[in-house]
Amino acid sequence: MSRLEDYKGQVPAWCPGCGNFSILKTLKDALVVVGLEPHAITIVSGIGQAAKLPHYTRCNTFNGLHGRALPVATGIRLANHDMPVIVTTGDGDCYGEGGNHLVHAMRRNINISLFVHDNQIYGLTKGQASPTSMEGIKTKNQPLGVFSEQLNPIALAIALDCSFVARGFTGEGVHLKELMKTAVQHRGFSLVDILQPCVTFNKINTYEWYKQRVYPLEAEYNPENRIEAFERSLEWGDRIPLGILYRNNRPVYEERIPIIADTPLVRQSFDVSKIPAIEKEFF
Repeated sequence: MSRLEDYKGQVPAWCPGCGNFSILKTLKDALVVVGLEPHAITIVSGIGQAAKLPHYTRCNTFNGLHGRALPVATGIRLANHDMPVIVTTGDGDCYGEGGNHLVHAMRRNINISLFVHDNQIYGLTKGQASPTSMEGIKTKNQPLGVFSEQLNPIALAIALDCSFVARGFTGEGVHLKELMKTAVQHRGFSLVDILQPCVTFNKINTYEWYKQRVYPLEAEYNPENRIEAFERSLEWGDRIPLGILYRNNRPVYEERIPIIADTPLVRQSFDVSKIPAIEKEFF
C-alpha cells in the first residue's frame, strides 16, 4: 500500500499561494487512495508551470515538448497499457499548443487521465492571454484586451464525445480529490479541467471570484445525458458547475488493437532475425 510520503519529490518553486500547490497535494492524495505505487505509474507533462508537477512527485516521469504531452502519453500506453498514465498540463500548453493533440486523443479514447491546470493565463512566460482567458481581459501583451472568444474546453470535450469530462476547483480540495480518483479509475480518456487561480498574473479570476460562482452539480444530475451535459457546459460567468459533467462507456483504444489487446507490447517476444526480410519489402 502506498503512502503519501512515498510520492515526495523536489521542493516546488511555484509562487506562494499558487493553485498548483493544491493540485499537487490533491493528486498525491488521490493516488494513495486508489492504491497506486509510485513505480507503477507514469506522469507526463509538456512545458509550463503546471508541467513542473512531475518533478515535485516521485514516480516515472516524462517531460515532452510544449503542447506535446499527449502524443508521448499515447505512446507509453500503447507500449504498456498495464501502466496507468497521467498527463498534467496547463491551459496554454494543452488547449493552445496542444489543442490538435487533445482533439485526437479524445477521438481515439486512449486510456489516459488528463489534468489541466486552468488558470486562464500563461504563467511561465509571464502573463500573456491563453485560450481560456476571458474576452476583454487585459494582459501585458494584450493592453487593449483579448479579442478572441474564450475557449470552452468542457463544451469541446462533450461535443467530441470524450468518455469522461469533469471540472474541479483548487479551492474545493475534497471534491477535487474525488474527481481525480474517479478519473484515474475510469476506463477511457478522462479530462479534468481544474480552475486554478494564478496569484501573480491573473488578477481577475481569483479565489474569491471563483468562490462566488462555482457550485456542485446536483446529486440527481445524470452525467450520461449528453444533451443536458452540453447545456451545463455552456454555463460560465455568474454560475460555474463543478463535478462530472459527462461520462460514457466507449470502447478503449488500446483494447481495439488486436496485437496488444491481450498482452502489452513490452511483454511480447520478438525475433530480430526477421528484420532483414521485412527491410527487403521497402528497398
